[in-house]
Amino acid sequence: MKKMKKLLQKIFSPLLLKLESSKGKYSYRRSHRIILIVVGSLFSFLTAGVLAVGVNTDGWGFLFPSVIFGVVGLTCIVIASLGSDRAVARVWSSSQ
Repeated sequence: MKKMKKLLQKIFSPLLLKLESSKGKYSYRRSHRIILIVVGSLFSFLTAGVLAVGVNTDGWGFLFPSVIFGVVGLTCIVIASLGSDRAVARVWSSSQ
């Protein structure tokens, strides 16, 4: 399990390093991480819903919202599950 986490952290390192690179104090709460997981899950379900409804239509207009919702959902879940406390605090803009 730890090998998988290390591999995923390496894959998503450009995103994680950008958020973890700040210096100084930060204010982290466990609820921030939980909220990120919930928001990421909601966006992922929204993506699945848009794709499920959009596949049955004639046009391709469903692709743009599904990509946006998918990226937001994946980003939230990656930061919440793989990021450090500093990265989660930085998402909430609670670091100096």
